[in-house]
Amino acid sequence: MNNRPTASALLDIVAATKRISLVGVLGWQDVRARYRRSALGPFWITLSMGVVIATIGIVFGQIFKSPMQEFLPFLTIGLILWAFISNIITEGATGFITAENIIKQLPIPMFVHIMRMIWRNLLILLHNLVIFPIVLLVFGKTLGWVALLSIPGLALGVLNLSWIALLLAIVCARYRDLPQMVTSVLQVVFYLTPVMWLPKLLPQRAGMYLLDLNPVYHLLEIIRAPLLGQAPSVTNWVVAGALAVVGWIVALFVFGRYRRRIAYWL
Repeated sequence: MNNRPTASALLDIVAATKRISLVGVLGWQDVRARYRRSALGPFWITLSMGVVIATIGIVFGQIFKSPMQEFLPFLTIGLILWAFISNIITEGATGFITAENIIKQLPIPMFVHIMRMIWRNLLILLHNLVIFPIVLLVFGKTLGWVALLSIPGLALGVLNLSWIALLLAIVCARYRDLPQMVTSVLQVVFYLTPVMWLPKLLPQRAGMYLLDLNPVYHLLEIIRAPLLGQAPSVTNWVVAGALAVVGWIVALFVFGRYRRRIAYWL
């Protein structure tokens, strides 16, 4: 493998991390601008998410005949994390497209735009997470020490989502039809991933295909399982870690090779 593209990509990413204060300001302004002049501000996101969780919980809890004290916390954290994952992927696909004016006018590292988008969605995730302890209190549940494992799980999840967003931003800047395809694929993945249904409802053979071979499930589980009082399996950690290593190797090579062409594609 030619090291020049990778070195070029790393230099851009290192330069972007030095602009962390700029990323923080821009991401926070994005959230504030979306809900400017609103009484609740960003907490409209939390309110709408709470309504969705309550509605789906009541309907699907009855359909699956699952105990609400088990199903509703599972559904709550699952939908919150899915919104976080899917938003980063869909917004990552248009990450460079939406930043076209800045890219063409200001000489700032390209990865700043990916970091800005991820930080914005982390802020939204923090707003939505307020719902989860409320649901736990309703059912008399508490968080144990195992919940701390969700912190490295979130870090590893963000590491994976970063290379996915970067890779999609590059490819979609060149091929403008792909963002719509990404959205469609995510809709299919949502139904194949245990977000609205419990994994134990699957037959053993079906579980091997829909769980073990589903990378999104592993990324979800390393964050969700500790918050539900369970330790993620070794397989969850290994798959998430391997995805991060392989994904970043590919993303760095592609980013370094085509970084200078992105402005001409926009």
